[in-house]
Amino acid sequence: MLEKVQLEKVLFLDIETVPQVYEFDKLEEKSQELFESKTRFMQNAEKSYEQLYADRGGIYAEFGKIVCISVGYVKQTSTGKQIRMMSYYHDDEEILLKQFKGLLDEHYNSPYSILCGHNAKEFDFPYICRRMLINGIGLPNVLNIAGKKPWEIAHLDTMELWKFGDFKAYTSLALLCHVFNIPTPKDDISGADVARVYFEDKDLDRIKVYCEKDVVALIQLFVKMRGDELIDESEVHYS
Repeated sequence: MLEKVQLEKVLFLDIETVPQVYEFDKLEEKSQELFESKTRFMQNAEKSYEQLYADRGGIYAEFGKIVCISVGYVKQTSTGKQIRMMSYYHDDEEILLKQFKGLLDEHYNSPYSILCGHNAKEFDFPYICRRMLINGIGLPNVLNIAGKKPWEIAHLDTMELWKFGDFKAYTSLALLCHVFNIPTPKDDISGADVARVYFEDKDLDRIKVYCEKDVVALIQLFVKMRGDELIDESEVHYS
């Protein structure tokens, strides 16, 4: 079925998120109470609420925020396929979400538009929607799935595609790139480092580069899962 997907209609994306404040004790009292309530079954002698917040504060849309959305698409040229990349990143989440919404409204607003990510149905897509609503931003059509039938939702997820209907646990993008022999550059940070790099190093550019690398890897994985050849690294273009 993937070979029937028009690559030019697919927007590939990844997001990077951080907690709204760096440390648990910097949260206002009510937010602390609600975080404790949300994570009460995870807390134990080894996992304090402070540690749980450090580990999970950024992955809960109620307590985190998006600092980068990187997107890429495949363009067919006379010499072959190209990957075109761009990123929306900002300390002010509302600004980057409005910019991203503008892209979707202008270029990915037809019934043929498709969004694709890795574990995106579980994380990226709902996280973006929740943060848009919290920021008072109306959902773009391609993300507004309320009332739609499953076959009307134009979302693809490479992790879900890899499951082939089974219910096994999470399979990372890095693992799939490894088994498909997709070359990935060595990163100086991982997802676990993003909050530290953001709050301590204040290096949003570094986070953007890390996020973009994941989108390139995602596109190459999707291409391989279609049975196509990898896109040459020289054909990855950044704007």
